[in-house]
Amino acid sequence: MGNCFGKNSKKSTAEIVPHDNIKGISPSPSPSPTVRLYGSPTCTVTAYIRFALLYKTVSLRFVPSETPSFGSETPVLQIGSETVSGSRETLLSYIEARFPHPPLVIRRGDDVEEEEDETTPLVVRVIGLQHKSMTWHVERLVRWVDDLTTRGGKGSVDPAVGSPRMEVRKFARSYSELLEVMLEHAQMEEKVVFPILDMADRGLCKAANQEHARDLPIMNGIKEDIKSIGVLDSGSPVYQEALFSLSTRLKSLHEHSKQHFMEEDRVLLPLMEAVELSKEQQKRALEQCLDVMQGTHSHLFNFLLEGLLPLEAMQYLDLFTSCNDRERTPSILKLIVD
Repeated sequence: MGNCFGKNSKKSTAEIVPHDNIKGISPSPSPSPTVRLYGSPTCTVTAYIRFALLYKTVSLRFVPSETPSFGSETPVLQIGSETVSGSRETLLSYIEARFPHPPLVIRRGDDVEEEEDETTPLVVRVIGLQHKSMTWHVERLVRWVDDLTTRGGKGSVDPAVGSPRMEVRKFARSYSELLEVMLEHAQMEEKVVFPILDMADRGLCKAANQEHARDLPIMNGIKEDIKSIGVLDSGSPVYQEALFSLSTRLKSLHEHSKQHFMEEDRVLLPLMEAVELSKEQQKRALEQCLDVMQGTHSHLFNFLLEGLLPLEAMQYLDLFTSCNDRERTPSILKLIVD
């Protein structure tokens, strides 16, 4: 369905992504400026800048180059006759100055949430962003199934969605992706985060573990409901009833997960700061978290980032690249830009 880098002007309710909801941003009536990026496809900085430019209203032309371009050993940006090279920070600052919307970094005076304090553990930052993405994806599915129910088995206004049965298959795929991310997220907390907290205060995470177990039957039940709808005749009373039932279950999952995430964000995760992990321990814990969520950070990375605002997606990417090895990171970043 939706893609955070899409430029479509007509979108169904289910296709609206956070990027589209940023106030004050509208499609430019003039042609998008062409930005050429020269650099090695295997370079982390090149991949990072390609990702950043996908959020901007520009026509990106990536020119793979294993040899220095314009006499520079680093990636080079070219806009018209102007060229800029340098570090990742230099290139990103240049992009923000030339194309300020949507913002990819926090600036002074911006009407955005206050930047995380430096003392906030890295794991807490990652989990908070994952919570935001998963919440948005559940909300999107709720909107989507409500849209399906309202149409009563009729096709979408978007021909790219296909027939009602094809649309249900796409809905099922989207839910399966969300389910995989949510299960990996829960496993990550249970294997890495909760043990750290329980070592400091035994039994501290008992309630959170119980909530994970509580929601699993709901999540699996939704998957079975979607399978059943896929074989029904669209427009029939049974089909309509099944959509209502699915909508009810999804709304229940939304309420449960939203409450669970809020409780973790406000009560449990802030206690990670009290554990007083060293910087090295924080980095090791973050690496363990990302390793547990291998599916999320490979074939589902785009899916995860789709549920975040551009600024948040860049923050997540910064955290991800800060602790991954140089050989692995470029290949993973390549998945989200190609």
